[in-house]
Amino acid sequence: MKTLVTHNKLVADLKALGLQADSIVMVHCKLSALGWVLGGEQTVNDALREVVGPNGTLVMPTQSWQLCDPAYLNDPSVPRECWDDVRASLPVYHPACTPTRTMGAVAELFRTLPGTLRSNHPHRSIAAQGPVAFQVVAQHELTNPCGEATPLGVLYELDAAVLLLGVSYDKCTALHLAEDRADSPGKHLVRNGAALMVDGRREWVEWREPWPSDEDFEAVGAAFAATGQERRGSVGLAESRLFSFRALVDFATNWFPHYRDEATFSQDTAASG
Repeated sequence: MKTLVTHNKLVADLKALGLQADSIVMVHCKLSALGWVLGGEQTVNDALREVVGPNGTLVMPTQSWQLCDPAYLNDPSVPRECWDDVRASLPVYHPACTPTRTMGAVAELFRTLPGTLRSNHPHRSIAAQGPVAFQVVAQHELTNPCGEATPLGVLYELDAAVLLLGVSYDKCTALHLAEDRADSPGKHLVRNGAALMVDGRREWVEWREPWPSDEDFEAVGAAFAATGQERRGSVGLAESRLFSFRALVDFATNWFPHYRDEATFSQDTAASG
């Protein structure tokens, strides 16, 4: 018999994990890992809002990889001879309507909820809802989407929390800020681009940005967890973690230069061309 996961169950589990009222928290969630949630993603969003309360701010990554330069994605299903046509045809990012990709059902619903604000980066947007939502999403640098002048930099300064529901550190966006800060081997820039509105007209705009990598995020996460700075428990049926955004970033910024292998940044030459 299936175990029912209700709104009240989620609220109780989130509180037991340590999520508190008035929190600023960045949430990553795999809905299917929570079990049979009655009401699905709506119930999860409602439970999160109930726990943090009206003075809390929820934050979720709402990335839209489908709008990236095809050379950056280097998707084998998109022939290289089609890349120019792709660049000519991709739509302009719009915070209110551009869907997420690979962010999960909870984040996809969250971006559409009344009162949710979303940053303006065409690929790496972050959405927030609550008293400091505007502060979180107001600035998002185009050419360094995980650096200081982004929602990640703001969340660090606000000493936000990170909540991983049914996912592990390999999905933890905060670690990309640590990547940006760390003096690690192999750091380099790659080409990317997007359709942007320039003087009222759609234009394809290209730039170079830091190449991200998550191949060692599980390793740095395990090392961080070993310091005792995370709280772990079950939310619904999902193994979940709660910890300080700032503490993780500080730890990983020091960890990457010592343990990151230059090969971690290996990538197809098309992406860096």
